[in-house]
Amino acid sequence: MPPNKVYTSTEDAVADILDGAVIMVAGFARPGTPQRLLKALIDKGVVELTCISGPWYSSSSNLWDVTQLVANGQVKKVIAAPPIVLDEDTAGSRLRREGRLEVELVAQGSLTERIRAGGAGIGGIYLPVQEGTSLDDGKERQVIDGVECVLETPLRADFALTCAHKADTLGNLVYRLSQRNWNPIMAMAADVTIVEVEEIVQPGGLDPEHVITPSIYVDRIVASGGER
Repeated sequence: MPPNKVYTSTEDAVADILDGAVIMVAGFARPGTPQRLLKALIDKGVVELTCISGPWYSSSSNLWDVTQLVANGQVKKVIAAPPIVLDEDTAGSRLRREGRLEVELVAQGSLTERIRAGGAGIGGIYLPVQEGTSLDDGKERQVIDGVECVLETPLRADFALTCAHKADTLGNLVYRLSQRNWNPIMAMAADVTIVEVEEIVQPGGLDPEHVITPSIYVDRIVASGGER
């Protein structure tokens, strides 16, 4: 019998995420973000997290993205793609000035490739995108086909919090709209991938031509209770 990947609650799905874990949180601000999983993690109160994510800048208490996790002081380091809110009026900015939050900004394309490399087991990649900017300080350089490139290291996480449109009980995933941004690559780059989905169907209930993430990358599934 296949393992049971369906969890009845988001709280159970994130129960073993402990202090000091490295997590990935998918989504582009609110769109494509596993909001219920993120809220469950915030409520759990774990701290000292390293959080890898796409852009985040939600200011609403009803819309959950990495902003709230940072504002609660639960994150010690973020590796994120701009735009993120770190102006003078945000909790993230204050924590950064106080030395309580380390921020590593990575261009969106470079961050995508670093996560993809982590999922594919690639040791590192040379990219020209950030050459000559402050984002490439101290990195190894190499001239490839006449272009100076910098070495970018792969990114992996202990846990990935992701979301999808549909899943079967085996863990095959179908995405829609902005869920395609970060969710597929993050699902491949973590030791444990947890997915919040709008609908769970039985095996055979998905068109195999629509499956983007195969079940081998998915460990836990929980129903979102609403559309994303």
